[in-house]
Amino acid sequence: MTTFDSTKTPLPALLGQITEGKIQLPDFQRGWVWDDDHVRSLLVSIARSFPVGAVMLMETGGEVRFQVRPVEGVNSGAESRDPEKLILDGQQRLTSLTQAVALAAPVDTQTNKGKKIKRHYYLHIPTALDGPERLEEALVAVDEKRQILSNFGRDVELDLSTLEQECRQLYFPCDQILNSDAWEEALQAYAPDQFGMYMRFRREVINAFRYYEVPVIELKKETSKEAVCLVFEKVNTGGVQLSVFELITAGYAAEGYNLRDDWYGSSLRDVDSRRTRLTSDLLLHGVESTEFLQAITLLHTHERKRADIQDGRQGKQIRPVSAKRAAVLDLPLDAYKRWADAVEAGYMRAAHFLRKECFYAAREVPYGTQVVPLAAVMTLLGERWREPRIYAKLAQWYWCGVLGELYGGAVETRVANDVDELMQWFDDDEAVPRTVTDAAFQPERLSSLRTRNSAAYKAINVLVLREGAEDFFWKAGIQELDAQEIALDIHHIFPSHWCETQSIQVKQYDNILNKTPISYKANRKIGGDAPSHYLYKIQNDPQVQMSDAEMDTILASHCVPAARLREDDFHGFIDERRRLLLSLIEKVMGKRIAENDVAA
Repeated sequence: MTTFDSTKTPLPALLGQITEGKIQLPDFQRGWVWDDDHVRSLLVSIARSFPVGAVMLMETGGEVRFQVRPVEGVNSGAESRDPEKLILDGQQRLTSLTQAVALAAPVDTQTNKGKKIKRHYYLHIPTALDGPERLEEALVAVDEKRQILSNFGRDVELDLSTLEQECRQLYFPCDQILNSDAWEEALQAYAPDQFGMYMRFRREVINAFRYYEVPVIELKKETSKEAVCLVFEKVNTGGVQLSVFELITAGYAAEGYNLRDDWYGSSLRDVDSRRTRLTSDLLLHGVESTEFLQAITLLHTHERKRADIQDGRQGKQIRPVSAKRAAVLDLPLDAYKRWADAVEAGYMRAAHFLRKECFYAAREVPYGTQVVPLAAVMTLLGERWREPRIYAKLAQWYWCGVLGELYGGAVETRVANDVDELMQWFDDDEAVPRTVTDAAFQPERLSSLRTRNSAAYKAINVLVLREGAEDFFWKAGIQELDAQEIALDIHHIFPSHWCETQSIQVKQYDNILNKTPISYKANRKIGGDAPSHYLYKIQNDPQVQMSDAEMDTILASHCVPAARLREDDFHGFIDERRRLLLSLIEKVMGKRIAENDVAA
C-alpha cells in the first residue's frame, strides 16, 4: 500500500490553506527561527522561479494524533479549526512565505546575529525590471513603521509608511503579491503614468509568485508513527530532529497529558522532575528519556504477552515482548501512567545492584543499553532481587552480557528476550536465558583490549578493583582513592619505554594484560624503569617504607604475579596474568575456559 502522494501545488493555494488554518503544525515543531537574510534569499529565489525544495505534509484523521497549532503569525481564529494537514518538513520556508507574502503584519525575524527585528519586504519596481540578476538588489526590507533609518534613528533614508509614498516611489509591498487589486487602484490614483511599468512588473515578477508550484509530498493518514519518526530523521534536516520521546510527547499531548513536564519538570532545573530524581544517582546519570520509555514498553508488552497466553492464544497469536521503536511509539498513555513510577523505582534498584557489583559511576558501566532490561526486571521483581538465588542468576546474566560483549550495536531483540527469559529462569533453573548460553569470552581478547572505552575493558577493570586492588604508593584501595578524588589513571605495569628497549612489540605490551589502575604519584615513581628497579624505589621511599611481602600483597590485589615482576620476566608475567584475569572472568560468567585456550 502506498503511504504517500507526490504532486505540485500552486504557492497561493498552499499559503491560503495555511492562513485559513487548514494546514497547521504539530506542536512538537520548534518555533520559526529563520533570519532576515534567509527570508530575502527565499523571496528572490521564487521571484526568479528557482526551486526551493519540496515540503512534506501529512493528512490528519489517522492513528497519529498530535496537539496542533497554526503557523506563526496566522490569526488566532485558526486555532479553533481542526486542520486537514500538518507540516512535517518545510516549516521554515512555509512560515517565511506566509508572513512575508500572505499576511499584512510585519515579519517577526532576526538579524544574522540573533537580534529580534520586525520587517516588511518591498520590491523596487524599476530595479526589478532591470533583469533577474538585479532582483536581489530590488528586494528591500524596512522596519515595522515601514521606514529605513540611519544615524542611530535620527535620519529617514526611505519612508514607505503610507500607500501614497509606496506608489509614488514605486516600491511594491510583498504582502500584496497574492492580491494586488487595492494597490493597483492606489497606483492609478497617485502615479497613473507609471501603470504601464507596473503591468510589466506584474507579468515578469509578481506572476512568478502567483504561478509558482511547490513540490509537495503528502503522507496519507494511514502512515504509522514509526514511519513519521523515520521521516523526521531522514528529511527534516532544516528543522528539529524528532526523537521517539518527542513524537510520543506530541501524541500524548493530544490526549491532554504533558509527557515533557513529567520527564523534565516545568523547567529544565525542576528538582522534582522524574529525570532529576533518576539522574541524581551517579550510576543513572546517563539515563535518557527514550530508554525510560523502552523499559516501560518492555513491561507493557510483557504483561500483554502473559494475558495472551492466559487467554489460550498460541503461536503467532501471542504478541511478543518488544522494545523496538514501533512498539515504543505504540505505547498507550494509560500504560505509561500505570508503569512510570514503578519503573523509576526499578531503575533505582538497578543502581543498587550495580553498586553491589562494585560499579560506582555511570562512566564505569560497560553498557547503558543493558541497564534498560535490568531496570525492567527489577520493576517486576521488587525486593525479590535481593534473594540469594535470584541475585546469583541476575549477576551471572549481567556479566555474561558484558564480557560476552552482547550489548553493543542494535540490541532491541536481545533486550526483549532477556526480560522474558530472565523472569522464566528465576522460577525454572532449566530455562537459562540465551544471553547466558550465548556468551563466550575468547582469551585472545585480552591482548586486544587497549582502552577503557571498551565495555569488556571496563568490566575487567572493575573485576580487578573489587578484589581489593590497592595503590602501589598510597596505602589505600584504588576505589577509596577514587572516591577521595585522588588523581588516578590506568598505567603500564611493564613501562612502555622499558618494553621498547627490550624490543617488545607494542601489541604485546599495550593492552589490559600489562595495565592496571594506580595513582599519579605511583606512576611518577615507576617512570620508564624495569619493574625490579621501580619496586625497590617505591618500597624504600621515605613516605612508603614497605617490605617485599607487603608489596607482593598489593601486587596480588591487582592480579599481578609479583615473582615475574621482580625478575623482569615480561613474557612469563603476561602468561600468568592472563590466567589470573581469566579466572576472574570464569567466576562471574559461570563458564569454564578450556586450558588449551589460555596459552599465550
